[in-house]
Amino acid sequence: MSPDHTPLMVNILIFEEHIQTRKQTIIKDSKEEMRFITKIIKSVKRLNPDHIKSKEDLKQLVQEFMHNTDKIWLKHSKMVNITRYSKSWWSEEC
Repeated sequence: MSPDHTPLMVNILIFEEHIQTRKQTIIKDSKEEMRFITKIIKSVKRLNPDHIKSKEDLKQLVQEFMHNTDKIWLKHSKMVNITRYSKSWWSEEC
């Protein structure tokens, strides 16, 4: 006689995960945000697309822009702790 049920086994894999507890941020509507935006705009205006003659030229221009953006971000942002009460970066207003 065979049983009327089948044993069921489930493997649950648990991976160790790094949970970020700090982040760089700029406070919305702050003077630092305005300075950051102003410097980014200046950085974009300084880009000279007239010298783009190849993919490599374009890559170099993009790399330069990224480097400048990173420097500007780090200068005007600050490191904050993330808590369970921290606001999400996304809001329904977006």
